[in-house]
Amino acid sequence: MPSLNDEIFDQGLDYADTFASGSPQVDILSADPGLTWSNISGTTLGNKTGASIGATADAATGTGRRVTLAAITDGSVTGNGTATHWAIHDNSAIISASGALSGGGQTVSSGNTWTLDAIDLIIRDPV
Repeated sequence: MPSLNDEIFDQGLDYADTFASGSPQVDILSADPGLTWSNISGTTLGNKTGASIGATADAATGTGRRVTLAAITDGSVTGNGTATHWAIHDNSAIISASGALSGGGQTVSSGNTWTLDAIDLIIRDPV
């Protein structure tokens, strides 16, 4: 399950949907950035600007609400190393979500492209 910034909880998933219209960026990283903006610059191995986040909808599994980061097929690799995590951010101050890549990581080389399956960001209903 991705980690979510407090702003997501404060504004609900509508914040993530509105954030999308401001051209969010998704980075692949060599370490978990948590939700700390300063951790992006030292660990980024590539990015995709203008990522697409869908409108708030019912969660596909279980109960709750979700927004979906659309699959990425054309991310730019800007460094060499092993990508282990991803982060969605506004390219200036706020990481809205981050998580581990499935499969434990992937070796990447500058100049190549990277892909990422769609990711659901879910806030579960209270039990």
